[in-house]
Amino acid sequence: MGFKSLFNDLFNRGGTGNAQVKASELERYENREMQIVDKIEHQRKARVGFGRFMKHPVQVLTETPLNSLIATVPFSFLFFIVGFSLIIVNYGWSALFNTTLIDDVIVFTVLIPVIPLAILDFREGKREKNLEDALPNFFRDVAGMNDAGMTLPNAIHIVAGGEYGTLTPYIRKLDVDMSWNIPFVEAIYNFGQRIGTPLAERSVDLIAKASKAGGDISEVLRAAARDSYEFINLKTERASNMIIYEVIILIAFFVFLFVIVVLESTFLTTMAEAGAAASASGAGSQFMGNVDMDLYKRIFSHSAMVMGFFSGLVAGQMGEGRATAGLKFSAIMLIIAWALFRFAV
Repeated sequence: MGFKSLFNDLFNRGGTGNAQVKASELERYENREMQIVDKIEHQRKARVGFGRFMKHPVQVLTETPLNSLIATVPFSFLFFIVGFSLIIVNYGWSALFNTTLIDDVIVFTVLIPVIPLAILDFREGKREKNLEDALPNFFRDVAGMNDAGMTLPNAIHIVAGGEYGTLTPYIRKLDVDMSWNIPFVEAIYNFGQRIGTPLAERSVDLIAKASKAGGDISEVLRAAARDSYEFINLKTERASNMIIYEVIILIAFFVFLFVIVVLESTFLTTMAEAGAAASASGAGSQFMGNVDMDLYKRIFSHSAMVMGFFSGLVAGQMGEGRATAGLKFSAIMLIIAWALFRFAV
């Protein structure tokens, strides 16, 4: 009886010890797993959202044209508040109505977000054009190699070694996806999303749906190449036909400036001088004697700047189908109108 009790006691102690060892190992594994999960979550936050912005601010702000507004709009608003406050503090409220200082502040408040947006949009437009111009050749080359007996992954791998300008890095990424045995439909969808242009997404959608339907992939690629080529031709033809209207808008702006300058420097000045002389002699006190030329200059300058800015947007919409494409014209014409009335007239 005593031996049996001793055996049970030793067995229970051994079982408890093993349970404690297993519990401690399980706890250690759980802690290690939690550390790994925390590191993964930390890396994820550093790659998206505000964490990515703090780590790579310039890259995020220049990634798309509209992203630049994240920094320029607050800075523009701050510039306006500071400029407005300084005018009030140094010159009083009357300076808002009697001088052009507030006009200068407003002009630069508008230009601060517009100029970076216009530059980035112009750069993005060139990138999209280069990508879309290379797409038909890429589709046609892959189709030709596939017809020659190569498998689709091999054909894309061979093509990825060629030079397609701006499109080359995207083709090589597609080749990497295919080498990892990602299905062609999924890989081509990812390819279109990475490029991000309307033509690429349209062509990729055509290829993916035709592939799912079981069609000949070579014919599908050739059809996508023909469709892309026709799309580019129509886009180029439209731009060529609309350029004359862009020129007309620009010429109309400069004609407007010329008329205003002539009107202000000859007609209104002469009438104001004649009215002042008539008032001094008592011949006609109401004959343009109290003309405020500064007020007329401000009205003319405001009209010229407003016309220049919105004419640029119209030119962009007509020429490229996007109002933002006309911001480069808006910025240039706004600066010209402001400088003309600020320093010349």
